[in-house]
Amino acid sequence: MKKKSTPEPAIQEFVAPSLLRRFAAMVYDSLLLMAVSILYGAIATGINIAIKGVPATGERVTWGAFGVIVFIGWILTLGFFFCYFWKNSGQTLGMKTWRMKMYDASNLQLPSYSQCVIRCCCAPFSMLLFGLGYWLMYLNTDRQTVHDKLSKTRILLLAKDKK
Repeated sequence: MKKKSTPEPAIQEFVAPSLLRRFAAMVYDSLLLMAVSILYGAIATGINIAIKGVPATGERVTWGAFGVIVFIGWILTLGFFFCYFWKNSGQTLGMKTWRMKMYDASNLQLPSYSQCVIRCCCAPFSMLLFGLGYWLMYLNTDRQTVHDKLSKTRILLLAKDKK
């Protein structure tokens, strides 16, 4: 028996979302990232306590060299969050809420893992200098940000669902 596939929401003919819409999706995603970070911190603290033992009353948990490993793990966890959703559906929850979807710029298919990783690594740099990498989208006809160009992806606005 074939699995029924749900029809893809219609893409407005290569319409790129506005900068305001992109930033609104980032606000939604930042709330999810805070929750993921809290969970990650709780797990890391639990592992630290399991290894070093419970600190004395009133003392703080010490990290030592383990702190660098925890920080790197946290950054990788946040990157995995984005790569997982972009690769599997082309959308994070914030992007879905604001009707945006990421595609491979050359064939309008879901992006590859390498494109997702490149985008994750480059996107924070687009935020530097008051979001200069985002504002530059208004200087090119495809409305791609710097990290869109570098990862060969594009964000497109999806049409509203008919009710």
